[in-house]
Amino acid sequence: MLRVDIVTIFPAYFREAFDFGIIRRACATGLVNIRAHDLRAWTTDKHHVVDDRPFGGGDGMVLKPEPIFAAVKSLTGADRRDGMTAGKRVVLLSAQGRQFTQALAADLARSEQVLLICGRYEGVDERVADALATDEVSIGDYVLSGGEPAALVVVDALVRLLPGALGSETSATNESFSAGLLDCPQYTRPPDFEGMRAPEVLLTGNHAEIARWRAEAAREKTKRHRPDLLKE
Repeated sequence: MLRVDIVTIFPAYFREAFDFGIIRRACATGLVNIRAHDLRAWTTDKHHVVDDRPFGGGDGMVLKPEPIFAAVKSLTGADRRDGMTAGKRVVLLSAQGRQFTQALAADLARSEQVLLICGRYEGVDERVADALATDEVSIGDYVLSGGEPAALVVVDALVRLLPGALGSETSATNESFSAGLLDCPQYTRPPDFEGMRAPEVLLTGNHAEIARWRAEAAREKTKRHRPDLLKE
């Protein structure tokens, strides 16, 4: 079973987020255990303060290191990245992180425990990235109000890669990015919709020809929408 812990100042954000579809099924069948934790539970002052002004001045507030370090130690048993046992990953969700990809999702899905730290405000004290996080990850080149939406994306991508999470064992391996390309175009009934016909080859039942068409169509779609993937 994969254990996923989410550290956030808004645990209610996730209250119903995982009660649908593949993730709900995976939780019910014991493939994954997902828990959201309130960062304020690890504060020591009466006001449960988790942020402070940045040194050197500037706009906004920064999440303090103390409660985050305490939360990670409580949930993983280690207070530093170097002290964690194999199979445990601490992921800081940050606009400054490396891009989240299908390959990284597959890597994380093989873990025993993944702990996601949701940033907020102007960010997180850099000592969290320096000494605590095993991975600093961004879901795209844009800025969000916090790491909570990114956590949803990461969890969804991980869970669908767990053996048994999808209806077909080949579903995850045939999706976009799994082979370095986008997925091929998909069609269903009716074969003719308002004069727009599905490709005839898909209606022939010739599996070899269909496989060739799908491979070429995937390459063409990748060239059109994501030429950077072809360069890679």
